[in-house]
Amino acid sequence: MSIHIIRTQASPEQVAEMLTTLRIYIKLAVDIERETLAGGGEMHADCEEALLADGSQQRNIWGADWDPDEQLVRFESLINIRPSQNNRSMEIQDPDLRATVERIVRKRFS
Repeated sequence: MSIHIIRTQASPEQVAEMLTTLRIYIKLAVDIERETLAGGGEMHADCEEALLADGSQQRNIWGADWDPDEQLVRFESLINIRPSQNNRSMEIQDPDLRATVERIVRKRFS
């Protein structure tokens, strides 16, 4: 497992290393406040833990996946179940929040 914290555009080497865990997509935790993400864990919670250790606040971290072949962002993760933040599903419910997560992911991987 190779978790990377990405603050700028991910290098091809970082993407390749993050893909070694699941091969076809990368599990991510995205800090919407700091516009930082962590990727490459077996679970979204592994990536969330890396961001928390890096100084992120849990309320700002959301789970997503990046599929580099399809250039597709998915928004489903156990770490997204947050009744206290009005998200009662694994899927990010708020369209504005989804758009923010997608913008950050695309900025870091494009």
